[in-house]
Amino acid sequence: MVLLKKYIVLVLFSICFAVNAQNTYKNWPDIIRKSDAGWFGTEEAKKIAENVLLYQRDIGGWPKNIQMQQELTPQQKKDLQALKKSTKEITTDNSATCQEMLFMSKMYAQVKDERYKDSFLKGLNYLFEAQYSNGGWPQFYPLKKGYYTHITYNDDSMVNILNIMKHVSDDTDFYSIKPSKETIEKAKKSFDKGIDCILKTQYKQNGVLTAWCAQHDEVTFAPANARAFELASLSGYESAKIVLLLMSIEKPSAEIITAVKSAHAWFEKTKITNLEEKRILNDEGKIIDKNMIVTQNAAPIWARFMELDNNEPFFSDRDGVKKKSLDEIGAERRNGYSWYTDAPKEVLKKFPAWAIKNGVKLTSAASVDKKKANFFTVALDGSGDFTKIQEAINACPSFPYEKVTVFVKNGIYNEKIRIPEWNTHLALVGESKENTIITFDDNFSKINTGRNSTFFTYTILVEGDDFSASNLTIKNASGDNGQAIALSLVANRAQVSNCSILGNQDTLYLSGKNAKQYFKDCYIEGTTDFIFGSATALFENCEIRSIKNSYITAASTPQDTTFGFVFKNCKLTAEPAATAVYLGRPWRIYAKTVYIDCDMGKHIRPEGWHNWSKPEAEQNAFYAEYNGKGEGFQPTKRVSWSNQLTKKEAAKYTIENILKDSIANWYSK
Repeated sequence: MVLLKKYIVLVLFSICFAVNAQNTYKNWPDIIRKSDAGWFGTEEAKKIAENVLLYQRDIGGWPKNIQMQQELTPQQKKDLQALKKSTKEITTDNSATCQEMLFMSKMYAQVKDERYKDSFLKGLNYLFEAQYSNGGWPQFYPLKKGYYTHITYNDDSMVNILNIMKHVSDDTDFYSIKPSKETIEKAKKSFDKGIDCILKTQYKQNGVLTAWCAQHDEVTFAPANARAFELASLSGYESAKIVLLLMSIEKPSAEIITAVKSAHAWFEKTKITNLEEKRILNDEGKIIDKNMIVTQNAAPIWARFMELDNNEPFFSDRDGVKKKSLDEIGAERRNGYSWYTDAPKEVLKKFPAWAIKNGVKLTSAASVDKKKANFFTVALDGSGDFTKIQEAINACPSFPYEKVTVFVKNGIYNEKIRIPEWNTHLALVGESKENTIITFDDNFSKINTGRNSTFFTYTILVEGDDFSASNLTIKNASGDNGQAIALSLVANRAQVSNCSILGNQDTLYLSGKNAKQYFKDCYIEGTTDFIFGSATALFENCEIRSIKNSYITAASTPQDTTFGFVFKNCKLTAEPAATAVYLGRPWRIYAKTVYIDCDMGKHIRPEGWHNWSKPEAEQNAFYAEYNGKGEGFQPTKRVSWSNQLTKKEAAKYTIENILKDSIANWYSK
């Protein structure tokens, strides 16, 4: 019996190996699009072609998501033959029918089997029959009840069909099968009707043409829902192929030119340039998680679904409830669907040449007005739009779709500035770090409003998410007179680069619910707890300068937060008076602070860390270092409750991991 079982297993393994050995590709679309032309004359290709012929129904179309290359049993072949007259589940969704027609064309180019030609022409007739009188196509034909009857741009279904019609009507060499003149003329009329449908379904937002939705009502042309998580919306993905199709038309009409120009402007308006998808794969290469991370100057991407009235991206689970961020939906939909796309970048790439060819100006009054609305200049001498920074901020649009820049010319601006939560996507850019100085002199005693007076002492308060600052000096000029904040960040997704942040006690306050903040190439100085708060913050290539003996950090990291303050490749320096400085102490007992690859001056105390007279912090706080250098890096003398990371542990402290956003998407510049 044991020998028999082993024999059966061996036979089954051999059969599986033999079947798999015949299939060069795992996926059916790969066979169609990636094989060399000569392969379509092989016996293997002919064998697959027999399957494709079996799967085609008498009506001319094919069902979707079939791996046509898989070997069929005699019973399966018999069952498929019995289904020939059935019209159920015949579709153009997921490239069905269109891709099988392409396969038959490639087969006929190598093997003049008339069955391949007939199969292609049957497919073409199916497409003719499925087209609505208004020029659109449904997802399934014969019609299937539900959203399937809508005009379907989803997954490029209608564009795929129209590309077939275009090649046939233009009599190109793309397909090896040449239809009759009557069929060519029929394809031309079908194509023209389809383009007319596209023009009529382009969505107007407040009277301005934008893009297209994945589905439109087949009668009213209005945006329409599909599956529960595919709500009516403007589509960053489907719209791209529609525009590329329109741009491929020789001698386009005025209506087509307007449609392309309008869609191009919409793509420019809605692109996201500082967000990147991070995919986590298992050992089998399957996606097990997706995260969106901040990336400066990232290649542009677009959301798959955007609100019809304001272009705001949204996401939805199978319950059909809109969410503003990808992490708010369940893992099944988050990882099993394409929520972002880079497809429109081809439109942006090809538009200039198309515009020149068709006599379209590349600049317009509208673009100039748009730039003005998103760019303000502040100058003390009156040469800009404003003389005060706060006035410029007050003039910025609330909750803008794109980055708004406030450019500040050199000068000393004695202002107390607030960037409120509705001023999102704001970039504060100085002319130079050395000479663009924003300063104020509030401190705890001067404010004198009670125990929380510290939080009112800021020179700049940032409440609006998606904030960036560069080439500035931000200073609290009150001197060594107690708590006095220079920069207070209570915003998510804040980036500060090439800035000097100057003060004494409590120079830099970092907070905000689940906030992630990033400092690069900055100079930060202070005395006691001069970097403090609850945010997750990464400091890279920064100089951290202590003015006197005290503490650099006072983190109040929330419990169960993975990262707190992380310093990488930073230099810890000090004034001559500072000879005994702690790396940090816990404002709250779950504080987290880590120094990686940092150069520590001799002013750093050998023990490194202080417990702030909180014994429980020694059990709960996480203080660590890795690969430090300089006289102040003395790992063997550190307090016993601190940590020296291993190389493997330190490798987890990447910008992607630290700044992975758990609340909302990184903003679009």
